[in-house]
Amino acid sequence: MSTYVLTGAGSGIGRLVAERLYARGDTLILIARDDRRAADLTAAFPGAVAVASDLADPTALADAVAAALPEAIDGIVHAAGIVELGTVAELPVDAWTSQLTVNLVAPAELTRLLLPRVRAARGQIVFVNSGAGLTAHAGWAAYAASKHGLKALADALRSEEAEHGVRVTTVYPGRTATPMQETVHAQEGAAYDPDRWIDPESVATVILTALDLPRDAVISDLTVRPGPR
Repeated sequence: MSTYVLTGAGSGIGRLVAERLYARGDTLILIARDDRRAADLTAAFPGAVAVASDLADPTALADAVAAALPEAIDGIVHAAGIVELGTVAELPVDAWTSQLTVNLVAPAELTRLLLPRVRAARGQIVFVNSGAGLTAHAGWAAYAASKHGLKALADALRSEEAEHGVRVTTVYPGRTATPMQETVHAQEGAAYDPDRWIDPESVATVILTALDLPRDAVISDLTVRPGPR
Protein backbone atom coordinates (compact mmCIF):
# COMPACT_ATOMS: atom_id res chain seq x y z
CA MET A 1 0.00 0.00 0.00
CA SER A 2 1.35 3.41 -1.01
CA THR A 3 0.52 6.98 0.01
CA TYR A 4 -0.28 9.60 -2.62
CA VAL A 5 -1.02 13.31 -2.52
CA LEU A 6 -3.33 14.49 -5.30
CA THR A 7 -4.62 17.82 -6.49
CA GLY A 8 -7.60 18.05 -8.82
CA ALA A 9 -9.30 14.97 -7.38
CA GLY A 10 -12.71 16.63 -7.55
CA SER A 11 -13.26 15.95 -11.23
CA GLY A 12 -11.74 14.90 -14.52
CA ILE A 13 -8.45 13.07 -14.75
CA GLY A 14 -7.56 13.70 -11.11
CA ARG A 15 -10.81 12.17 -9.92
CA LEU A 16 -10.29 9.02 -11.94
CA VAL A 17 -6.72 8.62 -10.72
CA ALA A 18 -7.96 9.01 -7.14
CA GLU A 19 -10.67 6.41 -7.71
CA ARG A 20 -8.21 3.91 -9.17
CA LEU A 21 -5.67 4.37 -6.36
CA TYR A 22 -8.37 4.21 -3.69
CA ALA A 23 -9.89 1.05 -5.17
CA ARG A 24 -6.62 -0.80 -4.84
CA GLY A 25 -6.13 0.25 -1.23
CA ASP A 26 -3.65 3.11 -1.46
CA THR A 27 -3.78 5.94 1.08
CA LEU A 28 -4.91 9.29 -0.34
CA ILE A 29 -4.21 12.83 0.78
CA LEU A 30 -6.40 15.10 -1.32
CA ILE A 31 -5.91 18.86 -1.70
CA ALA A 32 -9.30 20.56 -1.98
CA ARG A 33 -10.14 24.16 -2.76
CA ASP A 34 -12.25 24.77 0.34
CA ASP A 35 -13.91 23.06 3.30
CA ARG A 36 -17.02 22.11 1.33
CA ARG A 37 -15.01 20.38 -1.37
CA ALA A 38 -12.87 18.72 1.28
CA ALA A 39 -16.02 17.31 2.89
CA ASP A 40 -17.23 16.06 -0.49
CA LEU A 41 -13.94 14.25 -1.05
CA THR A 42 -13.88 12.56 2.34
CA ALA A 43 -17.44 11.42 1.72
CA ALA A 44 -16.43 10.00 -1.66
CA PHE A 45 -13.23 8.43 -0.31
CA PRO A 46 -13.83 7.29 3.28
CA GLY A 47 -10.56 7.12 5.17
CA ALA A 48 -8.80 9.57 2.88
CA VAL A 49 -7.39 12.81 4.26
CA ALA A 50 -8.68 15.99 2.62
CA VAL A 51 -6.74 19.20 3.10
CA ALA A 52 -8.59 22.45 2.35
CA SER A 53 -6.25 24.87 0.61
CA ASP A 54 -6.99 26.96 -2.45
CA LEU A 55 -4.21 26.65 -5.02
CA ALA A 56 -4.98 30.21 -6.03
CA ASP A 57 -3.16 31.17 -2.80
CA PRO A 58 0.03 29.09 -2.71
CA THR A 59 1.28 30.99 0.34
CA ALA A 60 -1.40 29.20 2.40
CA LEU A 61 -0.19 25.73 1.47
CA ALA A 62 2.52 25.59 4.12
CA ASP A 63 0.04 25.96 6.97
CA ALA A 64 -2.45 23.61 5.30
CA VAL A 65 -0.01 20.72 4.97
CA ALA A 66 1.67 21.32 8.32
CA ALA A 67 -0.86 19.00 9.94
CA ALA A 68 0.19 15.44 10.65
CA LEU A 69 1.20 13.85 7.37
CA PRO A 70 3.15 10.62 7.01
CA GLU A 71 6.93 10.88 7.11
CA ALA A 72 7.11 9.26 3.68
CA ILE A 73 4.94 10.02 0.65
CA ASP A 74 5.20 7.69 -2.32
CA GLY A 75 3.92 10.13 -4.89
CA ILE A 76 2.37 13.45 -5.75
CA VAL A 77 0.00 13.76 -8.70
CA HIS A 78 -0.50 17.36 -9.78
CA ALA A 79 -3.76 17.18 -11.74
CA ALA A 80 -5.46 20.49 -10.84
CA GLY A 81 -5.58 23.31 -13.36
CA ILE A 82 -7.60 26.21 -14.72
CA VAL A 83 -7.92 27.68 -18.18
CA GLU A 84 -9.04 31.05 -19.53
CA LEU A 85 -8.58 31.59 -23.24
CA GLY A 86 -7.97 34.92 -24.91
CA THR A 87 -5.58 36.71 -27.21
CA VAL A 88 -2.58 38.58 -25.89
CA ALA A 89 -4.25 41.79 -27.07
CA GLU A 90 -7.36 41.14 -24.98
CA LEU A 91 -6.52 38.92 -22.00
CA PRO A 92 -6.50 40.93 -18.72
CA VAL A 93 -3.65 40.69 -16.24
CA ASP A 94 -5.71 38.77 -13.68
CA ALA A 95 -6.25 35.97 -16.22
CA TRP A 96 -2.49 35.67 -16.62
CA THR A 97 -1.90 35.83 -12.88
CA SER A 98 -4.55 33.27 -11.95
CA GLN A 99 -3.42 30.68 -14.50
CA LEU A 100 0.27 31.06 -13.72
CA THR A 101 -0.50 30.82 -10.00
CA VAL A 102 -2.73 27.73 -10.05
CA ASN A 103 -1.05 25.88 -12.91
CA LEU A 104 2.60 26.60 -12.07
CA VAL A 105 3.39 28.37 -8.81
CA ALA A 106 1.11 26.18 -6.66
CA PRO A 107 2.56 22.88 -7.97
CA ALA A 108 6.06 24.23 -7.39
CA GLU A 109 5.25 25.26 -3.82
CA LEU A 110 3.42 22.04 -2.93
CA THR A 111 6.32 20.04 -4.33
CA ARG A 112 8.82 22.08 -2.32
CA LEU A 113 6.86 21.55 0.89
CA LEU A 114 6.46 17.79 0.45
CA LEU A 115 9.79 16.99 -1.17
CA PRO A 116 11.49 15.75 2.01
CA ARG A 117 8.69 13.21 2.45
CA VAL A 118 8.91 12.12 -1.20
CA ARG A 119 12.68 11.74 -0.86
CA ALA A 120 12.15 9.57 2.22
CA ALA A 121 10.09 7.15 0.12
CA ARG A 122 12.26 7.51 -3.01
CA GLY A 123 8.95 8.36 -4.55
CA GLN A 124 7.59 9.96 -7.68
CA ILE A 125 6.08 13.27 -8.77
CA VAL A 126 3.68 13.34 -11.72
CA PHE A 127 2.73 16.56 -13.46
CA VAL A 128 -0.40 16.40 -15.60
CA ASN A 129 0.55 18.95 -18.22
CA SER A 130 -1.12 19.50 -21.61
CA GLY A 131 -0.38 19.54 -25.30
CA ALA A 132 -0.32 23.31 -24.72
CA GLY A 133 2.80 22.74 -22.63
CA LEU A 134 4.62 21.84 -25.86
CA THR A 135 2.97 24.08 -28.46
CA ALA A 136 1.16 27.39 -28.02
CA HIS A 137 -1.65 28.34 -30.37
CA ALA A 138 -3.52 31.59 -30.92
CA GLY A 139 -5.77 32.40 -27.98
CA TRP A 140 -3.90 30.09 -25.63
CA ALA A 141 -0.94 32.28 -24.62
CA ALA A 142 -1.55 32.49 -20.86
CA TYR A 143 -2.55 28.85 -20.38
CA ALA A 144 0.28 27.63 -22.59
CA ALA A 145 2.77 29.83 -20.77
CA SER A 146 1.73 28.27 -17.46
CA LYS A 147 2.09 24.78 -18.92
CA HIS A 148 5.42 25.53 -20.64
CA GLY A 149 6.55 26.70 -17.21
CA LEU A 150 5.29 23.46 -15.66
CA LYS A 151 7.43 21.53 -18.14
CA ALA A 152 10.46 23.58 -17.10
CA LEU A 153 9.68 22.91 -13.44
CA ALA A 154 9.48 19.16 -14.07
CA ASP A 155 12.64 19.06 -16.18
CA ALA A 156 14.70 20.94 -13.58
CA LEU A 157 13.25 18.89 -10.73
CA ARG A 158 14.06 15.64 -12.53
CA SER A 159 17.72 16.60 -12.75
CA GLU A 160 17.87 17.91 -9.20
CA GLU A 161 16.20 14.96 -7.51
CA ALA A 162 17.73 12.02 -9.34
CA GLU A 163 20.42 11.76 -6.67
CA HIS A 164 17.66 11.36 -4.08
CA GLY A 165 15.97 8.56 -6.01
CA VAL A 166 12.91 10.67 -6.88
CA ARG A 167 11.32 10.00 -10.26
CA VAL A 168 9.62 12.84 -12.13
CA THR A 169 7.06 12.28 -14.89
CA THR A 170 5.23 14.72 -17.12
CA VAL A 171 2.13 13.59 -19.03
CA TYR A 172 0.95 15.75 -21.92
CA PRO A 173 -2.66 14.83 -22.72
CA GLY A 174 -4.26 16.17 -25.84
CA ARG A 175 -7.90 17.19 -25.71
CA THR A 176 -9.60 14.95 -23.15
CA ALA A 177 -13.32 14.62 -22.42
CA THR A 178 -13.35 16.33 -19.01
CA PRO A 179 -15.35 19.21 -17.52
CA MET A 180 -12.38 21.48 -18.32
CA GLN A 181 -12.66 20.54 -21.98
CA GLU A 182 -16.33 21.44 -21.91
CA THR A 183 -15.34 24.82 -20.47
CA VAL A 184 -12.76 25.28 -23.23
CA HIS A 185 -15.36 24.59 -25.90
CA ALA A 186 -17.70 27.12 -24.32
CA GLN A 187 -14.91 29.71 -24.37
CA GLU A 188 -14.18 28.85 -28.00
CA GLY A 189 -17.87 29.06 -28.87
CA ALA A 190 -17.73 25.52 -30.26
CA ALA A 191 -20.09 22.58 -29.86
CA TYR A 192 -18.77 19.99 -27.40
CA ASP A 193 -18.77 16.33 -28.43
CA PRO A 194 -16.91 14.23 -25.82
CA ASP A 195 -16.74 11.26 -28.18
CA ARG A 196 -14.23 13.17 -30.31
CA TRP A 197 -11.66 13.34 -27.53
CA ILE A 198 -9.60 11.11 -25.27
CA ASP A 199 -11.48 9.23 -22.58
CA PRO A 200 -10.04 10.48 -19.27
CA GLU A 201 -9.84 6.86 -18.13
CA SER A 202 -7.13 6.39 -20.76
CA VAL A 203 -5.07 9.23 -19.30
CA ALA A 204 -5.58 7.82 -15.80
CA THR A 205 -4.23 4.50 -17.06
CA VAL A 206 -1.14 6.26 -18.39
CA ILE A 207 -0.53 7.94 -15.03
CA LEU A 208 -0.89 4.70 -13.08
CA THR A 209 1.44 2.98 -15.53
CA ALA A 210 4.08 5.61 -14.81
CA LEU A 211 3.56 5.28 -11.06
CA ASP A 212 3.71 1.48 -11.13
CA LEU A 213 6.73 1.16 -13.43
CA PRO A 214 9.52 -0.87 -11.81
CA ARG A 215 12.30 1.16 -10.19
CA ASP A 216 14.82 0.39 -12.94
CA ALA A 217 13.04 2.78 -15.31
CA VAL A 218 11.14 6.05 -15.42
CA ILE A 219 8.67 7.50 -17.89
CA SER A 220 10.01 11.02 -18.01
CA ASP A 221 7.72 12.53 -20.66
CA LEU A 222 4.69 11.01 -22.33
CA THR A 223 2.41 12.61 -24.90
CA VAL A 224 -1.12 11.22 -25.25
CA ARG A 225 -3.22 12.17 -28.26
CA PRO A 226 -6.75 11.32 -29.39
CA GLY A 227 -6.63 8.05 -31.29
CA PRO A 228 -7.98 7.53 -34.81
CA ARG A 229 -11.70 6.92 -34.89
